[in-house]
Amino acid sequence: MKKIRLHFMFKSFKVRVTMALILSMLFVGALSNFCVYKFTLGAQFSQLRDKLKMIAQTAALMVDADKLVQVPLNRNGATSPQYIAIAERLKAVKEANRPIRFIYTMAKTDQQGILQFIVDPDLVGTQKKKGITAYPGDKYNAARFPDLLNAFNGATSDSKLSLDEWGAGLSGYAPIKDKDGKVVAILGVDITAADVYNTQKSVRLRAIFVLLLGVVLSVILGILVSNRITGPLKKLLDGTRHISMGNLDYKVDVSGDDEISELADSFNKMIVSLYDSRRRIHNYFYSVIQSFARIVDARDKYTQGHSERVAEYSEKISRKLGFKQEDTELLKETALLHDIGKLGVQESILNKKEKLTEQDWEIIRKHPTIGEDILSPVLTQKEMLAAVRQHHERFDGKGYPNHISGKDIHIFAQVLSVADSYDAMTSSRAYRPALSKEKAIEEIKKNSGTQFNPKIVDAFLQVLSEEK
Repeated sequence: MKKIRLHFMFKSFKVRVTMALILSMLFVGALSNFCVYKFTLGAQFSQLRDKLKMIAQTAALMVDADKLVQVPLNRNGATSPQYIAIAERLKAVKEANRPIRFIYTMAKTDQQGILQFIVDPDLVGTQKKKGITAYPGDKYNAARFPDLLNAFNGATSDSKLSLDEWGAGLSGYAPIKDKDGKVVAILGVDITAADVYNTQKSVRLRAIFVLLLGVVLSVILGILVSNRITGPLKKLLDGTRHISMGNLDYKVDVSGDDEISELADSFNKMIVSLYDSRRRIHNYFYSVIQSFARIVDARDKYTQGHSERVAEYSEKISRKLGFKQEDTELLKETALLHDIGKLGVQESILNKKEKLTEQDWEIIRKHPTIGEDILSPVLTQKEMLAAVRQHHERFDGKGYPNHISGKDIHIFAQVLSVADSYDAMTSSRAYRPALSKEKAIEEIKKNSGTQFNPKIVDAFLQVLSEEK
């Protein structure tokens, strides 16, 4: 009798549709959740690798190659003035980037695949690994790690977690070049495997939660509204495809007040949650970049706070010019980064009290292209890279580095040029006192149409007038 009832029940169209719906939604939910999980996990790991590589590149620019090659490659080298000076800089980078466990420099030896330590503030291993040292001249077998050896050709990072005598972790590397552009050593930064696993743990938990929620909703909706599910299901399937492709702005539009519409609402909330998650990661990335911009300002004691002030002026100018909100925000972020290329300029030039020589100016004029080189591996917005490169171009074509003029200069760069020049004039320098606001305004007006775009000058003068 029970078998007959079961057979009859499964012959029911409603039951079959319900079961098919449940199974289909479970499959689609699991598939979409897996795609989102893999996408988010891969993106986080990729961003972590890019962050390590960027930190290594920035730190490598802060190392004086001439001092580095002068460090004696023996245990007594750890007490040399050159070693101590470089070690202090490496410690400062490590302190500014808390997840970093080790930061060090290495050079090649005559043996294939064998490197030797030069400067490593952590001279000895952990308590569990006593006897492991990193004194100047200590050898390290790098043949196991091709990514580390490739760092002599350019900045790179480990493609997966690695394990050596110092422990398991993920590393980023960058070459250290002398004034002639010759690679004399490499700089590495390490984080532990635990930091990587903790980053991935939250993604796993969120994926499991979303999967369980999908299972529960699939069963409930399949039983209650199987006769009206075909149309809304197609929309939900479209939504999962968009999410799996990374389109987190997509919204599922299902009208009504039944369980299917509730599922669509939950689905949209999940998208918002994922979008917020990605936005937080994005904001964290910019926070890291902005910390580097503050390092730039800190290296020049006469321009501390310069980037923030330029960002404020740029934001106000853009509003006067009628920029869209998203363009205004992007311009402000760009302004915070516009001088990051000064990481490649020696402090002795930035803080020089005497009049700068032509050779000094040649070095300083390279900072827009250096800034673009630093940011291009991690920024996808072409307008930001263009503004960083072009913010010292002139409206009449007499600027640098490419001597472009007029509309060929990106509008972001034209705004930055005015804001940057005004703040520079009203700030004290090692070689001159600050100009008064009135004198600076007079200079801005004087160079309208030559150095600056007249429309942007007019907008900026309105901003200054309103401030008064």
